[in-house]
Amino acid sequence: MRLNELQPSVPKKNRKRVGRGESSGLGKTSGKGSNGQNSRSGGGVKPYFEGGQMPLYRRVPKRGFSNARFKKEYAIVNLDILNRFEDGTVVTPELLMAAGFVKKLLDGIKILANGTLDKKISVQAHKVSTAAKAAVESKGGTVEIIEVKTFADIAGNNK
Repeated sequence: MRLNELQPSVPKKNRKRVGRGESSGLGKTSGKGSNGQNSRSGGGVKPYFEGGQMPLYRRVPKRGFSNARFKKEYAIVNLDILNRFEDGTVVTPELLMAAGFVKKLLDGIKILANGTLDKKISVQAHKVSTAAKAAVESKGGTVEIIEVKTFADIAGNNK
């Protein structure tokens, strides 16, 4: 077999060339008919349009409660990343950002217990899993939870 003998497994289908004269079979209205919404440029209905019938997304009852608007998303740091710091370092969110281990703080830093910790390190984070806290404290380090003041906390203190 040579390069000039290669052929595609499925032959190429010629594209429809519309609006190229009456005798082509697809001239004048280009196969779109005389009038109507679909004959116009940009015409047609949206995929979810049901012809004026009450659409499905409005027929179905909306029940339940979603807390998704208030969901907190934490930047996750695993224990094996903390091994890259020197012994006795106080690991803060600012230090993690500066070192490039966290791109965005999001709603805070959460320390998880993936990997093993080999050094004595003090950790300051917004959330720490119990296994990660136990691992840090077993090496002689300390864990400090950073409290984030919310508007409700501030308003509650003024009463």
